Amino acid sequence: MNTSGDRLRALLRECHLSATDFAANRNVTPQHVNNWFKRGIPMARIDEVAELLTVNPRWLRSGQGPKHPGDPFEAAAEASPSTALAKTSPPPDDVQLPFLKEFVADNGLGQTIVAEAPGRKVRLPRWALQTMSVDPESAVCAPMIGSSMAEKIQDGSIIGIDRGLTQIIDGEMYALEHSGMLRVKYLYRLPGGALRLRSHNSAEYPDEVFSAEQLQQQDIQVIGWVFWWSTLNTRRRPVSFR
Repeated sequence: MNTSGDRLRALLRECHLSATDFAANRNVTPQHVNNWFKRGIPMARIDEVAELLTVNPRWLRSGQGPKHPGDPFEAAAEASPSTALAKTSPPPDDVQLPFLKEFVADNGLGQTIVAEAPGRKVRLPRWALQTMSVDPESAVCAPMIGSSMAEKIQDGSIIGIDRGLTQIIDGEMYALEHSGMLRVKYLYRLPGGALRLRSHNSAEYPDEVFSAEQLQQQDIQVIGWVFWWSTLNTRRRPVSFR
């Protein structure tokens, strides 16, 4: 990889992010991104692209220095390559995460359940999970179904879910199982244990409010916090436990 454009193309491949989705995220045309692939990323946008993809601007620009911020192995290797390899081994590049999907239940009623798809895994860069403080053992992936979260997340996109973070922080995005359906919503707590579900595409999908009794009756459960959907959700806030 000799240019910043080559490195950008490889990073998007690592994140399973298409050039079209990346262009929409940056509010540019796909042709702009194709030009960046060929000619390199404009200097004025190096920092913002590096921050978005969680890499060092210097590495993105020139290929020199550690690729990821705070990477002790790469920093040590740059400073003393003869001793770094002897003392430290780099972590595996990728992790394979289980893939959740809806399956038709075997009760003949056409109902669905959410379960892991046997033999299907989604590979994500280990550094991406480390950046988001997500334990790989708690992470799963799932498909985005429908247009309720457009333009944020398009139908058919793959999302990453942290099952270790189910405590609701108002306004954060979570994956839910709702009577066997897989749903993605912004969640808000309400008095009495009630819950508000909000779609990004609120013009077509109005807010839904469920009382504590309805949550139980309709078997609505929080699967976990959505930390990835073609790019990283850097809005994670600290959780205060009472």
